[in-house]
Amino acid sequence: MVNILFVYGTLREDAGHEMFRILGTNASRVGDATVRGRLYSLGDYPALVPDEHASHVVKGELYRLHEAALQRTLRVLDNYEGLSPDEPEPHEYRRELVSATLRDGRGYEAWAYVLNRSIEGLPRIESGDFTEWRQSGRTA
Repeated sequence: MVNILFVYGTLREDAGHEMFRILGTNASRVGDATVRGRLYSLGDYPALVPDEHASHVVKGELYRLHEAALQRTLRVLDNYEGLSPDEPEPHEYRRELVSATLRDGRGYEAWAYVLNRSIEGLPRIESGDFTEWRQSGRTA
């Protein structure tokens, strides 16, 4: 099973969210990375719509999940992202494999939480960088 995770929003280290401790404890940072696609605002958090043919990229971080805690960590993160079996469907996100690229050009297949609904009416984050966008004081 793939043990690499691409995060681009509230799970990024620089986002300062308490859920980052899950990654800090159960994963090792691989580095800054990008995924081809577009980023949209859902208010306080973003949504990735991957597109391997897009010229736009979404900026984030790659983490290698520790094998001993892989299933448990993914379950906790799935619950955080609203993918719990107790949550009504359709879920806002789905976890799927994407192609991520580090700054040095190395590519990885990685899990990412991607938007699972229409983008209609959602503001696009043009820079592809949620942390930068939020620090600029912009909101949806």
